[in-house]
Amino acid sequence: MHPSTALAAVLVDELVRGGVREAVLAPGSRSAPLAYALEAADRAGRLRLHVRVDERSAGFLALGMALASRRPVPVVTTSGTAVANLHPAVLEASHAGVPLVVMSADRPAELRGTGANQTTVQPGLFGTAVRWEADLPAPGPVTDGHWRSLVCRALASATGRPASPAGPVHLNVSFRDPLAPDLGSLDAAPSGRADGGPWTVLGREPGGGHADGGGGVAPGERTVVLLGDLGDHELSRRALGWAAEAGWPVLAEPFGVLPGGTTVVPHGVVVAGRLTAGADALAGLAPDRVLVVGRLTLFRELGALSRRPGVRVEHVSATPWWTDPGSVVHVVHQTRVLDVTPDRAAGADGWVAAWRAAGRDAASVVAGMTGTLTGPGVAVKVAAALAEEDVLVLGSSNGPRDLAIGLGGRPVPGCRVVSNRGLAGIDGTVSTAVGVALAGERGRTVALMGDLTFLHDTNGLLIGPGEPRPDLTVVVVNDDGGGIFSTLEYGEPARSATPEGAARTERLFGTPHGTDLAALCAAHHVPHARAGSLEELRDALAAPADGLRVVEVPLDRAGHRPLRDRLR
Repeated sequence: MHPSTALAAVLVDELVRGGVREAVLAPGSRSAPLAYALEAADRAGRLRLHVRVDERSAGFLALGMALASRRPVPVVTTSGTAVANLHPAVLEASHAGVPLVVMSADRPAELRGTGANQTTVQPGLFGTAVRWEADLPAPGPVTDGHWRSLVCRALASATGRPASPAGPVHLNVSFRDPLAPDLGSLDAAPSGRADGGPWTVLGREPGGGHADGGGGVAPGERTVVLLGDLGDHELSRRALGWAAEAGWPVLAEPFGVLPGGTTVVPHGVVVAGRLTAGADALAGLAPDRVLVVGRLTLFRELGALSRRPGVRVEHVSATPWWTDPGSVVHVVHQTRVLDVTPDRAAGADGWVAAWRAAGRDAASVVAGMTGTLTGPGVAVKVAAALAEEDVLVLGSSNGPRDLAIGLGGRPVPGCRVVSNRGLAGIDGTVSTAVGVALAGERGRTVALMGDLTFLHDTNGLLIGPGEPRPDLTVVVVNDDGGGIFSTLEYGEPARSATPEGAARTERLFGTPHGTDLAALCAAHHVPHARAGSLEELRDALAAPADGLRVVEVPLDRAGHRPLRDRLR
């Protein structure tokens, strides 16, 4: 067996032993040894291989599968610019704590800096975005155990063991010619631990590795819980039950699971916005303590609530990296505190009732938005179509905001919600959704995103004829540009009061494109439907989902800001 063939076979074998069940390959010459080893493992039923011609899309596909399964997923590329195309997915994985394993093929190290073709310095390419990296030299007199040990270290670092946050890792592997295996060695089984297990087994400390600021969360009467992204839908469920037992109102972002429970405040984001804006009628709702559970990434109104003078802020974090952009956190807890419910405070029922009543006061305004073809109306209709064990993938920008505003705390039983909130970018969302759908074991997957998010990753629709295809419905809210900017300060009417100002805003932030999404889908042989009303959207979502399809919902961007202004 050629040295390069042997190295690749050992690496893939150890990946499988370490729990890898899905792998993504972007074809290339230098990565051929890994390609052959992965294909052999696929034929043997040890893992499932997905081949993509675009490295950027491949990275987000692997990210989506790792996000859905919480298992490490390797993505393999050849050398040169191919590796750099993985950077967006690596950054997202880094900030979201997703176990993405980058395996970049390389030329022998002595060729770096010589002008050799397709050769650059690949180690360190991802900087501080990776938890761990190693540069494997072209195979020589190195033992099988050394290679296996490096794979174990990579998987341990990717999954956050023994006591660090999960995230991407980078294994740069150099190969010398010959790169193709002898025909007789294609299925040769490399040696390893006799029991078939990993070379090195690491334990995991419960609750993560950072120091807990106290023994638990103390009881408190005027406490509000801000529920953000925990990266694990079961943790989100635990947090909702924990808050309900303690008698604390919950203001939730729509990640993990769509929030529901006896203490979830309907349209809580609207109530928080009015409270922080100084509404006299809500002064009695001012909390003494804010418990931030998970990572808040969506609403400025929730962050403002934790920055109110005199408020004590405590954070329950799923990783050693707690989130505190305002530098206001007093105490950091591990998620194991969710297993111990504090004593229910005196007056808890009245406190929760007051918050929920304020939420119901906002319901009449929101109801006027969700009954017509608006962003919140579309989001609520999509949520209503989801059943037990379904998964909703949210793009960044308006989609999750519309869902949180429109849903108002009404639960969708069993539904899991995932989104790339590590850096909240709009790129790679289609590929992420494809990965989530392919990794799903039951239920269907529906993605909700805007037109620019969709256009940023149309290569996610590019799936080879022999590749596994997802059952995925992509709902695209098409307002022909950057609709979210009209709801921010850039969309203030005064900035567009003159023809010059209006043209400037439209050019810099509106960014209309006029793309024919139906034609774009047709070019990829992906079924496309257009829903011009909520009823048509409902019917489209009710149709059997067999394979990948796109449902386009056209909206007028000009209506976004007036809708949001009605909530203030």
